[in-house]
Amino acid sequence: MIATMSERARLREMITGFRLSAALNVAADLAISDHLADGPRTPEALAEVAGADPDTLHRLLHALATVGVYEERPDGTYATTALGDGLRSDVPGTLRPLARTLNSPALWAAYGNLGHSVRTGENAFRATHGVDAWTWRAGHPAENEIFNQNMTALTSVIAGAVAQSYDFSALSTVVDVGGGQGLLLETVLGRYPHLVGTVFDLDHVVARRPASAELAPRWRSVSGSFFERVPEADGYLVKSILHDWPDEECVRILKGCRRGMSPGGVVLVVERLLDRPADEAETAFSDLNMLVMPGGRERSEQQYAVLLEAAGLRLARVIDTPSPMAILEARESA
Repeated sequence: MIATMSERARLREMITGFRLSAALNVAADLAISDHLADGPRTPEALAEVAGADPDTLHRLLHALATVGVYEERPDGTYATTALGDGLRSDVPGTLRPLARTLNSPALWAAYGNLGHSVRTGENAFRATHGVDAWTWRAGHPAENEIFNQNMTALTSVIAGAVAQSYDFSALSTVVDVGGGQGLLLETVLGRYPHLVGTVFDLDHVVARRPASAELAPRWRSVSGSFFERVPEADGYLVKSILHDWPDEECVRILKGCRRGMSPGGVVLVVERLLDRPADEAETAFSDLNMLVMPGGRERSEQQYAVLLEAAGLRLARVIDTPSPMAILEARESA
């Protein structure tokens, strides 16, 4: 079958998609949407506040206007659009931190080594840089901060869905394992006033205090490695953690939760699932991202059930949420 011109054009768009990603990264890094929040500006005015060259910034703005991120006006000014507003720092679920993660030469280099991963099965980031992504970020505080901001922004989109989809009323204590800045824990504690919670993560990642002072009496922060031990609790939130790791490491994390879990407790694994057709493309490309960056993978419901069984847990049920994430409720095996 001979491809039509429209099919060739679509394929070309896919092949050259990295150019749009790079352009969005620069716009996000220069906070262009933030600078346009109060109204249109000329490229010259934007260049002055953003610290950019007027001519080359104009070229960037024009390119992004052709795909609807910004609006190029007859008077020579540029305005943000509904699409471009997603790069503003002050909007819920902002995608600015995600776009800014592409500012990392280490990330670009790792993706350039995707072929190595496909040929050998090895993690591209480690093969390229000699250390895993977590170790690398620990030594690069500025990029680690952008990564943390991105994780918080992504969590903000699904935290409410998790809190409303699972009934936490039978629990009294909960630990957010690998919880970073603790937004998911805050959302759950806000919905269930009887709960006491702990955010647990590495020292250079974990939040020191909740964003809401009202939650402080029911909140604590503990640093450590979930490969060694986790604080004791009735329930564990394990959101977007297992997909970062190969099977063996996942079982170690889950065994740690099982050891710390109170009798009758629960482990709540919150992840995308490969066997959910509605999000098939996004999850499949997230799976490639796991291969390139942290070295893990996205999994199906059955694959998670196998991991849980290896850790002495059983998959009790799967709860779909009004988000791309599902909650896999795991309890101790009989």
